[in-house]
Amino acid sequence: MLPVIIGISGPVLTESEQALFARFPPRGVILFGRNIEDPAQLAALTQSLRAALPPDAVLMVDQEGGRVARLRAPHWPDLPAAGTLRTEDEAFAHGRALGAMAREAGFNVVAAPVLDLRHPGASEVVGDRALSHDPTVVAALGGRIAAGLLAEGVTPVMKHAPGHGRATVDSHEALPRIAAAELDADIYPFAQNRHLPWAMTAHIVYEAIDPVRPATLSPIVIQDIIRGKIGFAGILVSDDLAMGALTGTPAERALAARAAGCDIALYCPGDAAGNLAILAALADG
Repeated sequence: MLPVIIGISGPVLTESEQALFARFPPRGVILFGRNIEDPAQLAALTQSLRAALPPDAVLMVDQEGGRVARLRAPHWPDLPAAGTLRTEDEAFAHGRALGAMAREAGFNVVAAPVLDLRHPGASEVVGDRALSHDPTVVAALGGRIAAGLLAEGVTPVMKHAPGHGRATVDSHEALPRIAAAELDADIYPFAQNRHLPWAMTAHIVYEAIDPVRPATLSPIVIQDIIRGKIGFAGILVSDDLAMGALTGTPAERALAARAAGCDIALYCPGDAAGNLAILAALADG
């Protein structure tokens, strides 16, 4: 399997996508709202994906609760934003509900919990997705969300290491730059949960660590901070490489993320040209 998780174009797996997977088997597929209509349609899609992908490939969904939800009412329950959770029991129940919903829908990896801090004046791209401004609260509640997901047999992905909360622009649209030299508070929730199996990088330049490259593309941030200071030894996946924070072709972005130390590249749009370019580039080494 090639070290990339990719999106697909719509609510059915096309013949061209099946042929692409046969030629270049990816590590997995991530689904979004464009791919999900109702339980019957989704069951048929996940069945076809399982038939087309290697047996141990992952099916991933970006599902946190609140505004980040691909499984939605009326077919699935609307869970609250993480920022409304107050106790560890609530956080664990939230994680179990997320995990049960995802598992029953055919997914085995969920892009949650968010371990970013809520910083005053920062971009609302995090906002109520953050559990708190307090790193100890974020660490504890985020850990319980992850435990709930794991209790349902679903792999959590903590994000966005080493911390997205200070960003003043939305990385979906532009590249955030953080000048602060003291990031211990932001790093703390990730360090406290370093035992978790998966983590996702942030498309942010941390100027005091690497003034040029965003974390996803920075071997300095990945090795010194995520692997070193945080102590994370699990599977590191990039954030969506199609986001506006990054430049270059899809293949260039994927190769740069891998060279920096990401175990898996993530490319979400589902466009045929981008998927083919990334898979072919990774197959060429």
